[in-house]
Amino acid sequence: MMSEWLGIFIGGGLGSVARVAISRWLNPEHGSFPWGTFSVNLLACVIFALAFVWFSKKESFSNSLQLMVLLGFCGGFSTFSTFSVETFRLLENQQFAAAFLYVIASIFACLLVLWLIFKSFA
Repeated sequence: MMSEWLGIFIGGGLGSVARVAISRWLNPEHGSFPWGTFSVNLLACVIFALAFVWFSKKESFSNSLQLMVLLGFCGGFSTFSTFSVETFRLLENQQFAAAFLYVIASIFACLLVLWLIFKSFA
């Protein structure tokens, strides 16, 4: 049980650091579209789906490793709160088209990659 909690803790920390690094790299200082968070959330869906399919086909992976990757890393890597704040800032700055595009593209793209991976590899 303790190893599962430790795995989630380590995975969450690594995911959070990776998210901040990618967001800082891709988000423009005063841009109209938060590409960093969009990319991170999309990539988190890809990683989660691939790992989920991989783990479901192999019985040799420990439950601790699965929790570290799926709950820890992917949970720390993606973020709904950042997505929400960025959407709010776009609306606050009256960038309505960018806010609408961000919400729709984020939801559609993440669902699409999950569907494609599950249909292709499951």
